[in-house]
Formats: sequence, structure tokens, C-alpha cells
Amino acid sequence: MTQSQPTRRKLLLQAAGMGLTVDLLARQAFADTEHSMASRKFVFINCRGGMDGMTISPPVGDPDYVGLRGKIALGDEALNLDSTFSLHPAMTASHGLARAGQLRIAPAIATPDRARSHFEAQDVLESGAPTQYGATSGWLNRALVALKSQRKIEAISIGTTAPLILKGTYEVASWSPGRGMGSETRLPGLLQDLYRNDPLLGPALARGLSTEDMATAAMSAMSAPSAPQASGTGTQAYARQGAAVAERLGRSVAAILTEPGGPQIAAMSLDAFDTHANQGAAEGQLANRLASLDALIGGLQSGLGASWASTVVVVATEFGRTARVNGTGGTDHGTASTALVLGGSLKPGGIIGDWPGLKPAALYENRDLAPTLDMRSLFKSVLGDHMGLDLLALSTRVFPDSAAIKPVSGLV
Repeated sequence: MTQSQPTRRKLLLQAAGMGLTVDLLARQAFADTEHSMASRKFVFINCRGGMDGMTISPPVGDPDYVGLRGKIALGDEALNLDSTFSLHPAMTASHGLARAGQLRIAPAIATPDRARSHFEAQDVLESGAPTQYGATSGWLNRALVALKSQRKIEAISIGTTAPLILKGTYEVASWSPGRGMGSETRLPGLLQDLYRNDPLLGPALARGLSTEDMATAAMSAMSAPSAPQASGTGTQAYARQGAAVAERLGRSVAAILTEPGGPQIAAMSLDAFDTHANQGAAEGQLANRLASLDALIGGLQSGLGASWASTVVVVATEFGRTARVNGTGGTDHGTASTALVLGGSLKPGGIIGDWPGLKPAALYENRDLAPTLDMRSLFKSVLGDHMGLDLLALSTRVFPDSAAIKPVSGLV
């Protein structure tokens, strides 16, 4: 049986049909990509005050950890991540995410700044500049400016005032949840910072603030209608109430992000991580702060629902704390700390960056955990791989003069 040969006309028609099909497929793929990008969400949580990374993710497997940390060291009560690292026992929701491959830690991360002042360090963290006061706008606002040429994108600031990270030429919305997240504790933290080296006023202020904190906690717990009457101390009840407030805040932010046409990006701050005295270990003031942070994360995750699968959350702080515990049971301003990266878009894996260890020779200036990862590497990875910004814009416009700082690979 002979097979008829195609005519030139048939070949042209077939080619035209194939070209149309390829064009339609290309258009569909582009539309799918745009839809995917439009559904992606990024939440930045700033833990102000210098969060102690060696408490949020204690390196319990490091042989020098307990000797440095003394009475604030954590042991078997910590929630295991791997052979070296755990999470603080208050971080139960976060630990569940870690077990699902949706949380990773960067345990030795820092900004390019090495000053141990809250004001300068916060400026560098939020401006994204390589030096103190090197920019008057925030890196997240500049990222929005760069992204607007690609697609419509909205952002929201959570809190009474817009943080520097979202200040700039790009207009962002704002929403304040009201009192309840610890903003009233910033003045005591600043006073502790001011008098930490005073041999008389420093210890006296630490003792006074500790007593006041316990009294306030007990009074607040007793006056609250929902305070337990027969179980737990007043301080524990107060901590539970703080976590409940944080969980509701997380759900509220998630509701805003999942509204039709709602923002894709949110930034918020938690205060009072400046633990110069009576820091505590499994329990205590820092444990209470971490319980609220964990509840906030849990509220976000549950509130986002299906949108969690396309979300990345980054938790960072302006600097870490000293490797050694101080004489008042706290830690002073340090250098490297821990950042958390969470979300359904995260690729499972181990720690982000390298762990320098806690040997005396490995400490930065013989006192701090040494940084092994530049904070901008982490931010570049999230903004590039997750939100779609190109590397040139990231290295010039968003984070000025940072071409040498490469994004973390394989994060999302």
C-alpha cells in the first residue's frame, strides 16, 4: 500500500498550526507563572532588642556550649533538630514545622555591621545598606519598587508605626493591632543597655526590673477574667495570655494576606528581646518572648491555610548576644544570632550557612558567636527565588554595593 505524499499547502498549514499551538502554550505558561508569582507571600518578623540565637536554637551538641552558658544552658528539654542543634522548648509549633521540613535555621548570621548598639544595628538590618545610616529607605520598600515593573504588588506594615524596612517611595498600607505585643517594654530595655557597664546602677536596675516584671505579671494574671485560679503561677498565666494574644495576631495578619486582592508582603516587629539580666533557660523572660513568637508563627500558619504552601517567613534580629552568661544571669550585646526561615515554599535541608563552633579561638573578639553568613545573602535568596527579583536589581538597587554577597542557593 502506497502512502500519499503531503503537499506544500498541507505542510504550511501544519507548520502554522504548530506555531499557533506553541504560541498558545507559551502564553499559558507565562500566565501560570504570573499567577504563581502573584500568589506567593513573604512575611518578615523583626525581633527587636538582640534576640539570643543560642537560646532560640541552642547548640546542645557543641562540647563548649554548657561551659559558656552555665545556668541558662538548655539540655534534654530542648526540642531536637539534629546532632548539634535544637529549638527552645517553648517553640513547639515551630518544631512541628521543622519536622515537616518547613523550618530551617541560620545559626550564625549577622548584618555587615559590627557595632553593638541597638540604633545603629537596627538601621543596618532594615535599610539593607552595608554601613550605618547608609540609606534613608528600607530594603523591602526598594524591593517593592523593583517588583512593580513586573507585576502589581502590595505590602502592609503591622504595628503602630511603619518600620524603616518599609519606608521609601513605594506606598504601603498599615494596620495596628493595638496594645498587647510588648511595646511598653522597650524603655526598660534601653535603660538596661545604658547602664549595663555601671557597677552600681546596672545590677540594681536589673534586680528592680525583674521584681517589677514578676509583680506586673502576677497582677495582670490575677485581674484577667481568663486567668487560671488553681494551676500555674501568675507569671506562667501571664505568659500564656501573651502567647494567646500573639496567636490571634498571627491569624489576623493571615486574614489580611488572604483577602482577595490583599497584600503579598507583610512586615512586623516584636519587642523586648534585650535580656541583660535574668534571661532564664527553659522558663523565664526570654522563654515567654519565644512562646509568643512561636504562637505568632503558629497563628500565621493555621490562618493562611492553603496559602501557607506559597509562603516564606523570615524571623531575624539586629544582633545576637554574648556567648558567655553574665553576672546577672543574662547576656549582653553580641554579634551573630539565629534567623529562622519557615514556610510551605521552603526546601527541606539542614542549617543555613556554617557553624563556627564555640571554642575560645573561634569566638569573635573572644566574646561573641562569630558570624558565618551575611544577612543579605538570606534576604537575596528569598526575594530572588521566591518573589522573582533578578540578581542585578538585588545587588544594586535593593542592597547597594553588594555584588560580592551571593544569595543562599537551594533555599526555596
